[in-house]
Amino acid sequence: MDLDPALRTYIAESRELLEEMEDILLRVDQEDDKQESLNAIFRAAHTIKGSAGLFGLDHIVAFTHGVESLLDKLREGAMPVTADLIALLLACRDHISDLVEPLESGMGGPGDGLMAKGEDLTTRLHALGVGARSALAERPGVPSVTCADDEVVERMAGQVSGDNWHISLRFGPQSLRDGMDPLSFLRYLTTLGEIVSVRTLDDGLPPAADMDPETCYLGFEIAFKSDADKQTIEAVFDFVREDSQIRILAPRSRIGDYIELIKALPEEDLRLGDILVSCGSLTRAELDDALRMQSDMRAQSMDRPLGNIVVEQRMTEQPVLDAAIEKQTQVREGQTRETQSVRVDAEKLDRLINLVGELVIAGAGTALNAQASGDTVMVESVSTLTRLVEEVRDSALRLRMVQIGATFNRFQRVVRDVSAELGKEIDLVITGAETDLDKTVVEKIGDPLMHLVRNSIDHGIESPEARLAQGKPATGVLRLNAYHDSGSIVIEVADDGAGLNRERILRKAIEKGLVQEEQHLEDQDVYNLIFEPGFSTADAVTNLSGRGVGMDVVKRNIAALRGTVELESHPGRGTSFRVRMPLTLAIIDGFLVGVETSSFVVPLDMVLECVELNAASRDLSADRDYLNLRGEVLPFIRLRTLFGAEGAPPRRENVVVVQYGGNKAGLVVDRLMGEFQTVIKPLGRIFNQVRGVGGSTILGNGEVALILDVPGLVRQASHLEPQGVAATA
Repeated sequence: MDLDPALRTYIAESRELLEEMEDILLRVDQEDDKQESLNAIFRAAHTIKGSAGLFGLDHIVAFTHGVESLLDKLREGAMPVTADLIALLLACRDHISDLVEPLESGMGGPGDGLMAKGEDLTTRLHALGVGARSALAERPGVPSVTCADDEVVERMAGQVSGDNWHISLRFGPQSLRDGMDPLSFLRYLTTLGEIVSVRTLDDGLPPAADMDPETCYLGFEIAFKSDADKQTIEAVFDFVREDSQIRILAPRSRIGDYIELIKALPEEDLRLGDILVSCGSLTRAELDDALRMQSDMRAQSMDRPLGNIVVEQRMTEQPVLDAAIEKQTQVREGQTRETQSVRVDAEKLDRLINLVGELVIAGAGTALNAQASGDTVMVESVSTLTRLVEEVRDSALRLRMVQIGATFNRFQRVVRDVSAELGKEIDLVITGAETDLDKTVVEKIGDPLMHLVRNSIDHGIESPEARLAQGKPATGVLRLNAYHDSGSIVIEVADDGAGLNRERILRKAIEKGLVQEEQHLEDQDVYNLIFEPGFSTADAVTNLSGRGVGMDVVKRNIAALRGTVELESHPGRGTSFRVRMPLTLAIIDGFLVGVETSSFVVPLDMVLECVELNAASRDLSADRDYLNLRGEVLPFIRLRTLFGAEGAPPRRENVVVVQYGGNKAGLVVDRLMGEFQTVIKPLGRIFNQVRGVGGSTILGNGEVALILDVPGLVRQASHLEPQGVAATA
């Protein structure tokens, strides 16, 4: 079997299971009924361990086994769920993640640092009485036979002399097609003990001409020496249990067990008996006794009514049976869910989006050619094609849309760990977790949000003592919220802490020469100083802050996503950061406008209306940059002036009214050219500092059009940023 794709799948699934473990561990102590959550954590750990065994990842198997043992005690109620135990399980979860991550780069074994960390955690597990393999558990009920012949019963109750487990395996015909390698299970067994003897059975092999290379015909009889209990050994074969025949006999089992084994398996009794002898599971004398007793039982069953021979099999007690049924149900449900979704490589998805973008550009060119031809039939056909391209575009973009809840949930752990480090009590409240946005945006917004959350915990929320002194609850509240607004996504990070200290920020800014002492600044202007490079009000360097890096990087990274960050602060009541970003970074609906010979694209979801700038309005606004829009003052920017277009303006100009973040502004253009599907092409690094431009696109006729940065233009028109030509080095 080619292990590379399978190993990649194991890594991806392990990451998902580890995230699930962390999410449940962070909330389990708040639940009244913890049983289902503990079962889910155990299943995740068990799946990671079981799959690791298939790839020979013994170090993962060995460590996760101890975690399983602790979870088993918690599930059985032998230990209470405490904050210290959850902290230990979270640390173990992190260590398993550290063991899995190097696999992607081909580094199979852990380094010295990881080994030391694992040994420390294992020592802590041992201190709780778990971590080592458990001693041989009491065997469950074994088959017994009651009949008139007391001698037969007595002989069947006798034990065989072997000290090894005996495992009979008959893999299902579909095992290979399902991606299961029989030898992997044998390799995994060696992590639990020693395979003393193994016999491969090929009785099921057909003639060579009839053999199917994808069908499994093999069986195995194994003598296995181990201190593991039966449940642990059975768990090795969880992935093939439904389609295979698996029988496990404990050391020194009764002769009756072996009689039932011989009767249940497809091979001839004598041949199978010889195999048991060669494995060392039975002696020749014990085999002869077993076969003789089997013959006696058959004779008695022919001479006497069935009522005289009662065979009672108590292979599993009812709780074990219920657990097995529950496990099979979960496996079937998991398989059903797998058939409803397909795991797709991110690179393939990005390739699809790029191709759709090229299709949009080609479709726009075809539409222009159709209009130029004047052929109404062709125009109608191209119109239908354009509609279908739009649907393909929207469907492709939805493939990359994910809920932001997964990103928000990551901060549960951050809030827990950082608040504990700082001695603060903080509750994290998440709303809007179901809000969708582009996967690329989700991946890139994680780090800026991380810093905003840490900033709120460190600088915003006070200590319990300080909060109580101010009449506040001892526990602070940090809120994460997301919602859609005007074609953008807004993410809010808000706390109910002390708010920003205006005087302290201003004093630091004066010390750093960012402002003059006699300069008068509004509160909002002072608060925005925290986004200046190297600015920090921390008195000492800690693990969290004080190094003068952070908020400026946050603003720069968000700006790189064509987004903005705003803050609002109220002394004594808290601070709120509001991040606003586009839903997608790939394709948007645009509104095409022209200035002189140049074309520009305005994101359509930010356009409110278009009005004509008549002669009277133009004369009134000749010496000012605002106009009267139905009694409302509307600031505007002339794109002709902004981009230094040559020539005189046309007699009739138009104003495109745009809105962003609650503010309106007007863009004065020469002509309106209608809606346009726009594929966003990023500008080169040399143009990163150009104001007013957010990207470029290719028109249907092959010309390049600039995509306007509406948020920046709105702020500039509203005098929130300095006026001037967009080009700044």
